[in-house]
Amino acid sequence: MLQYRAPLSTDFEALQALDLAQQRRQDSQFDTLDERERSSRLRTSLAALKFFERSEHSFVATDGGETLRGALLAQAVWQGDRPVVLVVQVLLSAEDAGNAGASDSGAEVAQGLLHACVKSAYDSAVYEVHFPLSAELGAAAHAEEARVLGQYAVCYLGSRAQTAPGQPI
Repeated sequence: MLQYRAPLSTDFEALQALDLAQQRRQDSQFDTLDERERSSRLRTSLAALKFFERSEHSFVATDGGETLRGALLAQAVWQGDRPVVLVVQVLLSAEDAGNAGASDSGAEVAQGLLHACVKSAYDSAVYEVHFPLSAELGAAAHAEEARVLGQYAVCYLGSRAQTAPGQPI
């Protein structure tokens, strides 16, 4: 049975392993990229993990024991007139990553993580949760009755634009 909870410092090593494995699945050339690009793609530096541990909107999924099945890293962001919760990264274990689009274990993990984040936002009186509509979150977005507003794009500045992930427009 899956359980969802806030990340703990004892999860940091496993979260870093999930992030690295996911980056390698998404880009078979990941290990050949220069160090700056590899570290820019990883979202699980010690400083980042300490931040997400305190964000109140980040969650990990466990198998009921200590094995991490996935994680959702999110933070509250003030928009000037209201706060939103911004999902920064969704990480799934190798066994769940291949199943995220179907109604099986991967979709269940992603759906549970997003639901935990949505509930934490609502409990904090934050009424918008923003996230990239990735393959991992497609079924979860449907389950949470999300609305699609265009596409998610990132402008990478400086020389990082030459090696950053994503498709050019």
